Amino acid sequence: MTTEPKYRAPSDCPVCGGDLITTRLGCRNCGSELAGEFGHCDFCALEARDVELLRVFLASRGNLREVEKHLGVSYPTARARFTALLMKLGLAGEAEPITAMTREQVLSEVASGALSPAEAAEVLAQLGQD
Repeated sequence: MTTEPKYRAPSDCPVCGGDLITTRLGCRNCGSELAGEFGHCDFCALEARDVELLRVFLASRGNLREVEKHLGVSYPTARARFTALLMKLGLAGEAEPITAMTREQVLSEVASGALSPAEAAEVLAQLGQD
């Protein structure tokens, strides 16, 4: 029986900003607990919209056109969101320039909620490099 956790664990220390580690695991069923230092989960700190993007991307077998349709956003927005996700996970090499969007399109995508302000800032920074 798997239930969604009520709260998401923080990934950064609220005192010093350092990385938090997992030191205790517990079983909801029998109450057993394990203590120690456990590996870090890069995906556990993702926001819900990033997890949804990752699920859609995997379910569509990496087809960004399918991601675009499922999320109801433009192809450049889907690509920008996926690039931002890769950057959050530390998997992006050099950022690919996103030249298919104009500044006005980026601002429109933010206004519609398709792009977050942080994602838009990354896209606009890439547009400024051209």
